[in-house]
Amino acid sequence: MNQQALEDLKEIRSIMDRSTRFISLSGISGIIAGVSALAGAAVAYWYFQEVIFNAESADYWNQDAQYRFFLLDALAVLIVAVSGGIFFTVRKAKSQGQKIWDSTSRRLLINLCIPLAVGGYFCAVLLYMGFIGFIAPVTLTFYGLALLNASKYTLDDIRYLAISELILGMVALWFIGYGLLFWSIGFGVLHIVYGSVMYFKYEK
Repeated sequence: MNQQALEDLKEIRSIMDRSTRFISLSGISGIIAGVSALAGAAVAYWYFQEVIFNAESADYWNQDAQYRFFLLDALAVLIVAVSGGIFFTVRKAKSQGQKIWDSTSRRLLINLCIPLAVGGYFCAVLLYMGFIGFIAPVTLTFYGLALLNASKYTLDDIRYLAISELILGMVALWFIGYGLLFWSIGFGVLHIVYGSVMYFKYEK
């Protein structure tokens, strides 16, 4: 009898979680985001070494060309990461019988996007003002805040990723000039670790 009551309580809790939290985030999407971020960082590093530091290159003197390259590189990483996230999250939601778009997922998206939008505006102002070295710490910090803000609408595990991003962003403030390294750790390594943990914990 006690065992049956315990099973009933677990079922009730599961139903309540599905109604109040979006639990279909895929660990594989986190891994893909991390791998694509590392690939983008590798391309950016190559550009630094082969083009910007080569005084004979035309792009060495063309700051607009440098900005265009890095924006396109970042956009490519974002497209791959978001596409992978959507694909694997939709697949997981379908396998769990959960709706991909409901009031819970909308609240998750809104709470995620508000800090990201503010952080994006802040970074655009920093870029315009010429404070390029602060962009990496700011992006990591606002990304951590966005994850923390959205964590109450999804699995609690994402809080650990959020706190890690926040700590990394604050540390990066003391190492201006190493932004690419901190980006690689924050958006690459941490996503791969987080995605792997999520996959083996909830999907394996």
